[in-house]
Amino acid sequence: MTVNINHQPIYYEERGEGPAVLLLHGWGVDCSLFRPLMQLLSKQYRALALDFPGFGQSPEPPEPWCVDHYADLALAFLQALGISSCILLGHSFGGRVAIKLCARQLPSPVFPKVILVDAAGVKPTPTKQAVRRAKRYQIGKQLLTPFPKLMERWRDRHGSADYKAASPMMREVLKRTVSEDLTPLFPLVKPPVLLIWGRGDTATPLSDGQLMERQMPNAGLAVLEQAGHFSFLEQQPQFLRVIASFLRIEP
Repeated sequence: MTVNINHQPIYYEERGEGPAVLLLHGWGVDCSLFRPLMQLLSKQYRALALDFPGFGQSPEPPEPWCVDHYADLALAFLQALGISSCILLGHSFGGRVAIKLCARQLPSPVFPKVILVDAAGVKPTPTKQAVRRAKRYQIGKQLLTPFPKLMERWRDRHGSADYKAASPMMREVLKRTVSEDLTPLFPLVKPPVLLIWGRGDTATPLSDGQLMERQMPNAGLAVLEQAGHFSFLEQQPQFLRVIASFLRIEP
């Protein structure tokens, strides 16, 4: 299905009836990864999952967006569907958006519960190797800026896998979103929060989840063994059991 938000078509999937649950996906993927979870949720809830602009079947934003733009989009999506209360679930980048939404503490919509899965938002402390790599990149950038083709090769050589896979527009979005530190917002996330983390997550390490548990007033952390950044797929049966318990979904 598609809904127009500010003249922009946004693809989304919907399943079930009852209280709403909005699922926010991570960087580089789309809402289709949530289909097994939507099947579970649909037993008692109205599960909704959208493709953020620039991912899946939703076109790129009209300009390079920051995290707040994506939070605004999520709010407009809920308003367009007439939803005044919903549970939020965000994975990775979607977790960033969920944190932004909760920290605003708006009168509407209400977020009675929040689920953050391997969520982004903690700015990593750079290693010595990363600092050296960044300095080397900046030196090369200064030398190669007058030569656009060489500069693009230099960026590709030093960019992350997400950066290399992105279009020019989404590369700018990535630069605006990936390094924002959301830790000052953690104490403002007041609803009950379930944190689900893969112990082997290297993209957003378990220590990020432990920090959120300490700083969010009503948070609890569930750790999935033998799982990494996509813990909800890598240990799907266990993940679904945790979700069912938290949301009191009957077998």
